[in-house]
Amino acid sequence: MVFSISNADSYIEQNVIDIEDWQDADPAKKQRILNVVSQTFSSKYPKYVIPEDAVYEFAAVLASAYNDTNRLNNQGVASFSITGVASFNFKDTQSRELVAFIPQRSLDLIGQANGGMKLGTRRVGRSVR
Repeated sequence: MVFSISNADSYIEQNVIDIEDWQDADPAKKQRILNVVSQTFSSKYPKYVIPEDAVYEFAAVLASAYNDTNRLNNQGVASFSITGVASFNFKDTQSRELVAFIPQRSLDLIGQANGGMKLGTRRVGRSVR
């Protein structure tokens, strides 16, 4: 799967509410985000058709998750401050797997492209007694 930055720009600007982090990213970062999204979907859902819109929804979320401020949180920083400007305290300082960032909208789009199946982020398994 190869996705274009211009198509992603167009989709995100028209369909996503919070677009500042995507717009602020340089083209190299946008391409890396699209590559990571494509790899994540290919490994998580190898048998499913992945529509472009699902990729772009997830890309916008990752752009926010890995912006300059949240990147520090993902690296384990609990808080930091810039004297006289701002102070940031993160509620959750543990890094998460990329699949934890997949928005339900992307899963819904993948489900629609694959016969209307319902996909969720929760994993169902058996418990051992």
